[in-house]
Amino acid sequence: MDDVDLRILRQIQANPELPLSELAPSVGLSQTPCWRRLKKLEKSGVIKGRTILLDPASLGLTVNVFAHIKLTSHHEETLEALERAVEEHPEIIECFSMSGNSDYMLRILSPSIEAYEQYLKRKLSHLPAVVSINSSFALKCVKDTRILPI
Repeated sequence: MDDVDLRILRQIQANPELPLSELAPSVGLSQTPCWRRLKKLEKSGVIKGRTILLDPASLGLTVNVFAHIKLTSHHEETLEALERAVEEHPEIIECFSMSGNSDYMLRILSPSIEAYEQYLKRKLSHLPAVVSINSSFALKCVKDTRILPI
């Protein structure tokens, strides 16, 4: 990956709908070489896909919950079972395997604290091998970006 590739990535991160006719000159290339580089970045997995970002609050998902999960064991089967189960829950929008006091940290979107409480009781606490859940609620979002520092 060279400086031109990085310029391409910076541009499409900031404006993913930028047409190739505008992207290419902005990174110092003509359209065909720019298109080839984009395809190479996609094929290599540097570009994982393209998506539309939605505003959760506009859709009634106003509560951001960070749930720290501890498991009963750290056997490979237990970890894999939890990770598979998390994939089946659309409310969980991020899941990280953690070091420190918790085994996993989940980011969950909910329409209300009451709705999260019901989700916690009915679904989250029934995930495989969960021994404890410590939930924190975000008061406000200070920064939310998907733009990588490249």
